[in-house]
Parts: sequence; C-alpha cells; structure tokens
Amino acid sequence: RKQKLSMANAWKLRLRMFAIAALIAVIAITCVLPSSYFGPISSRVRGLFVKHTKTGNPLVDSVAEHQPAQKNAYYQYMHQLCTFGPMGFMIVLGYFGDSPSFLNAFAMTAYFFSLKMVRLVLLMGPIASILSGIAAGRMFFWSVTQLAMNEGEEMEKKGSPSKATKKKKSKKGKAAAAAEEEESIFNDFKVDNSILSGYLGAWTKRTIAIFFLLTLYFSSSAFQSYSFTISKHLSSPSIIQPARAKDGKQIKVDDYREAYWWIRDNTPKDARIMAWWDYGYQITAIANRTTIADGNTWNHEHIALLAKIFTTNVDEAYSIARHLADYILVWAGGGGDDLAKSPHLARIANSVYRDFCPGDPVCSSFSLVPVTPGKEHLAIRKGVMPSPQMNASLVHHLVSHGKREVKVDREKFREVFRSKYGKVRVYKIIGKDEESKAWAADPKNRICDVPGSWYCRGQYPPALQEVLDKGKAFVQLEDFNKKEEDSEYQKLYMENLEKQRNRNQKAKDDRNDKAKQERERQAKLKKNEL
Repeated sequence: RKQKLSMANAWKLRLRMFAIAALIAVIAITCVLPSSYFGPISSRVRGLFVKHTKTGNPLVDSVAEHQPAQKNAYYQYMHQLCTFGPMGFMIVLGYFGDSPSFLNAFAMTAYFFSLKMVRLVLLMGPIASILSGIAAGRMFFWSVTQLAMNEGEEMEKKGSPSKATKKKKSKKGKAAAAAEEEESIFNDFKVDNSILSGYLGAWTKRTIAIFFLLTLYFSSSAFQSYSFTISKHLSSPSIIQPARAKDGKQIKVDDYREAYWWIRDNTPKDARIMAWWDYGYQITAIANRTTIADGNTWNHEHIALLAKIFTTNVDEAYSIARHLADYILVWAGGGGDDLAKSPHLARIANSVYRDFCPGDPVCSSFSLVPVTPGKEHLAIRKGVMPSPQMNASLVHHLVSHGKREVKVDREKFREVFRSKYGKVRVYKIIGKDEESKAWAADPKNRICDVPGSWYCRGQYPPALQEVLDKGKAFVQLEDFNKKEEDSEYQKLYMENLEKQRNRNQKAKDDRNDKAKQERERQAKLKKNEL
C-alpha cells in the first residue's frame, strides 16, 4: 500500500515472495534430511490426518478423546456460536488483508482439526467467538443506523459524501481510499438503493432492522442461559458425579474419591497400586501412592505389559503382578468400567506379546459374544456374555467377583475395599514378592541419564525377565532411529480392524431390520384387532 501497488501487482509480489521462501525451505530441508534431524510424525499427530481407527497403534486408537467429533458436540459446547460463527466467516471471507486472512486461516484450521479429534473442539472456541462477534456487531450497527436515521437524513447521505470522507479522499487519493474501504472488515452493509429506496424502502429496512435486533436479543438471552447451565456441568469434579437411583432419587456418586481416600488412609506409604493408566494421575494426586502407570503412555511396552496382566488368565497374571504391585484397583459397576475397556487392553497386550492372540492383532477372541443356550446366567447384560478368553481373564474376575458365579482366588487376591455403589474395587495381592520390591526400590538398580542426575528411571526386577523376553518391541512409525519395521503386523491389524468393523455394522443392521419387522408385525396385529 505504501508503494501504491494495485491489487493485481500486490498479489504478484506476494506470490513471488512465497515462491522464494518455499524454494529456500526446500533447499534447507534437503540439506538437513540425511542427518535424521526430521523423522516421521507420531501416531497421535498422524491421527489428525487419517481415520483414527487406522493409526496402526492400538494404544492411540483406544483413547476416546482421539476419536472424531460428532456434529452435536459443536452445538453442545458452542450453542448459538454455531449460527453466528458461519455468518461472520462469510462476511470476513469477502475481504483481503492481514486480519481477515488470519481469521479465515484460523477458522478453517481449527474446524479441520476439531473434526478429526473431539478434544480439539476447544480450538473452535476463540475463533467462533470472534466471528460471531463480527456478525452480531454488523447486524446491531446496521439495525441501529436504520432505526436512528430519518428519511431526510437517508436521502442526504445518498446524495453527498460527508466532509470527513472528502477530506480523507483528498489526502490519500481516491484509489488509496477505495482500497482501504475495500479491505476493511467493518464496512456498513451495502444495500441496493434502487430496490430499497423511498418511503417503502425505508420502512422495509426498518422492519428488517427490528427483526435483527429481536433475533440478537433472544439469541443472546438463550446463549447466556445455556452458558450458565452447561458451566455447572463442566465445572463439576470428574470423580464426583450426579446420578439417579433406580427409584428416581437424585444421588451423588462419590465412589472414586472415596476409593482414593481409602487407599491414602489404609495402605502403607510405600504401597504400589496397579490400575489401568487412565486413573494413574488421580491415584498419585489424591491417594498419594505410587502407581504402576499413568497418562504418560510413551513407553508402549510397559503399557502392554500392564494390559497383559489384566487380560491374561488369573494364574499368569498373578505370577507377574506379585513382582510389581501391592494392590490392584479396578473400575467396576458397568458403563465404561475396566471390563468394557478390556477388548482394547487385549489389543494393546497383543501388540507386544504376539502369542496372546496369535494371528489376530485385534483380538477378536477377546470380546463379548451372544449368549449361548443354557448359559443365560453368564450374561453381563441382555443378550451378551464374555467369550472364553475374556471369561478367564483377571479383569473379568476382579470386576465381576461375587456376580454370575465368578469368584476370585482368595489365595492370590483378596478384596479389601468396595465403594458405596460398587464403582471401584480394591484388591490386595497376597504373597507379593518382597525381594522384587526391594530390588526395584534400591537406587543402585536405577539407570540415570548422567551420573548424579535427578532423572533415574527404574527397571523391572530380574524375576520378570522371562516374561519380558517373550515380548516384541512395538515398532511405531515415529521410531525413526530404529532400523526395524513391522509392516506385516500393521497390515494385518488394519485388515482385521476393517473386517471387525464390517461385522459389527452388519450385526447392527440385522438388529435394526429385526426391530423394524417386529414393529411392522405389531402394527399389523393391532390393525387386525381394530
């Protein structure tokens, strides 16, 4: 603009500079690439650009927050911004300049990534607010202008420009002033005066202005009310949840905090708690006890070993767990408990210990299956029961102890705590290996990054070496420093996952068809009765 370039010449200059910058970047990357400075992106980042069931990493695929966002998630978290945001985007889209370009790029990038991963919907909050503000501000300013202007003022405005406009154009020139006006995102709405002119046109615009103001009022009121309502739900502690009892009475489910406080008050300070990694940070922060795993899941092999303990048979699980922990905590009580998650655990275990589900990376044999005749008493819920492999697993025994004829071996695991509503259970491991515990706690057996460092990672006790030797390190695409690859496993994982998804879809369609046929049959019977 300082050089008074036309729009076409300005774009030519921009393209030329971008081309030079891109060429320099390509040359720099080509020079650095052989040194392994750049490596493949991680599976978590890779999941933003592919379907999340096909990252090739069962641990990443198992996390609910990594799944694509549903359409109703946007309205749930942004409400009226879903209406005004697109309006603001369309307004900004028609202008060029640094500010509009930034808003457009921000909006498109945030929307793309939020579609890929539900946890990234929060990226839409700032840009949706900005765009909605632009749309609402335009509507309000135009509406007030139409209502405050009488017919004479409107004709005078159309007839001659203001003194400020004349002075502006005389100083900067007509071309510069026109360019500035064109690139501003706060111009007045431009209306075809040939259509909306005269007395009828003025009242038509005022009617539209009144409609806009009423729309803004009711929308803002609804948005304010909704914001206060949802803020109460979002601000509630995640471990204390409101619920309703079977009799309809409102209750407070405080099982999780209750369990963590019980561990804090009733276990030795050096107690090690084994639980699925989802609850690791809560155990550390609230129960103040060492946990075997937490949300730092970069050590895939360690998470796979934990998954193997939960999903293998009770005897093998006990032989491993007694060297690692003093207590085991499980989430029970239905819903998203550990038994519901266990098929994901089986896949993760099999990604390292390939003998767990030989030839089947998705572990189809570890799942819920239709109830077979004569075994209705084993049903977890209507129509489904654990497969033989799931039925024999440690997680099934710990979650279902005392139900459906399931009993935990009291010589190995003893239940020491059950929360009020049965959401959490804690078991003590009988006969834990004290020698392994002492070996792992000895500072001499830790590996420090440098002598005297505060960062010293632990090691597994020697008694587990035989188990560890059976595992195969999981080769992820981001392990670019390793010269190995596991393409056969990845290929089989993808194929079996697709087959499983097709089977599940077919089963769902069959159920829907049967339900439809049953509704039609009932309607026909009712019609015949009439």
